[in-house]
Amino acid sequence: MMRGTERFLADAAARGLDVQLVERAAASSLDEAARIMGITPADIVKSLVVKHRDGTFLFALVPGDRQISWPKLRALLGVNKLSMPSADIAFEATGYERGTITPLGSSKPWPVYADASIAGRRISMGAGEHGFSAFVKADELAQALQAVVADISDPI
Repeated sequence: MMRGTERFLADAAARGLDVQLVERAAASSLDEAARIMGITPADIVKSLVVKHRDGTFLFALVPGDRQISWPKLRALLGVNKLSMPSADIAFEATGYERGTITPLGSSKPWPVYADASIAGRRISMGAGEHGFSAFVKADELAQALQAVVADISDPI
């Protein structure tokens, strides 16, 4: 079985996506992770697993300085209920532990919704294993994942 970073890199390569994998020291917070990598918290994009009422999932890509806007995401999807699954359920849905989750290399190809505020930026994201991050151009990532890009977040 491939390691998380191997799955991540293999999927990126299969999609023709240029990613830069970096090993980094462990961080106890988003701010600390940003300092370690020399970027701002807004440049770190969280890959959040969201559960539909019917038991399916989606990925929401949200900058570190923002949070999911549940009303905006529900309206976009035309549903009245969404939730964040437990860590165990998120692992079952993606094959990745929390803190390493990424749509790239996920065990199932769930739909991706990216917050519009990441457009045009170079971002950092989880790369499938603790101690690793990846840098990628957000527009290229959204295109490679066929993501829906929309306003799905609010400031924290």
